Amino acid sequence: MATEFRFCPRCATPLQSLHRYDRVRPVCPACDFVHFADPKVAVIALVIAGSAVLLVRRAVDPGKGLWSLPGGYMDAGEMPDEAVRREVREEVGLAIDVGALIAIFPMENGAGRRTGIVLAYTAAVVGANLHVQAEDDVSEAGWFGPKEIPNNLAFDSTKTLIAEWASTTNSSTNSAEKRQ
Repeated sequence: MATEFRFCPRCATPLQSLHRYDRVRPVCPACDFVHFADPKVAVIALVIAGSAVLLVRRAVDPGKGLWSLPGGYMDAGEMPDEAVRREVREEVGLAIDVGALIAIFPMENGAGRRTGIVLAYTAAVVGANLHVQAEDDVSEAGWFGPKEIPNNLAFDSTKTLIAEWASTTNSSTNSAEKRQ
């Protein structure tokens, strides 16, 4: 959930809940400061190499111990593609080329309340080195084929994208096998 401001950051007057700009927002009665609760923005990467996808096991909450696509929060002043490259490098030490934006998912807290968005991108490894090392807030990392995906996936965004990728990859593999 966004930080709840109780006092005006400009003049320290207690804020009041008042109707401004089509909804109730924290407003300073002394200086008219209006607090706009901005959403959090996270990025994730669907990194594909051959017929495998990169997954990381989270070492921190949310989703501690579960597998997900690599990613994390954008920093202020950072563009999404920069954030995706930084997060993958921080989590597994891998350089990537960021591809297309493939989906936007709601980010929800444990109570189901929406707190932001998750931008999902395709990505490809730069060079031939596929070695990954769990770093930052990741306890494990690895490449998984469509039939090797762990059952304990975190986040609806990961579950959705992995299911779509596995379905497409299995279809492509089955078509190639039939042609042979």
